Amino acid sequence: MMQGGFLAGTSGNLTSLQGMQFFGACLPIMIVGYFSAVFQGRVAANGMMMLARQPGEQSKAIVMAAMVETYAILALLASMLMILLGIEV
Repeated sequence: MMQGGFLAGTSGNLTSLQGMQFFGACLPIMIVGYFSAVFQGRVAANGMMMLARQPGEQSKAIVMAAMVETYAILALLASMLMILLGIEV
């Protein structure tokens, strides 16, 4: 990303192959991030319901929400590694 000038705002010309590589590298976080957000909302809402019924179960609600977020973090890591190590600009 630094060699391509993306962070400085002076990006050079990309070929269509490089564009497709960037698109493919972003697919994991696009797909997993969407589904993780949907399911994390469900898990957090259920955690709040569980907390209202049983106040002593606060740690379970936090752990369950963190478990769902782990998948999004792994997808972000996979996308970043593919972009930083896999695409020659």
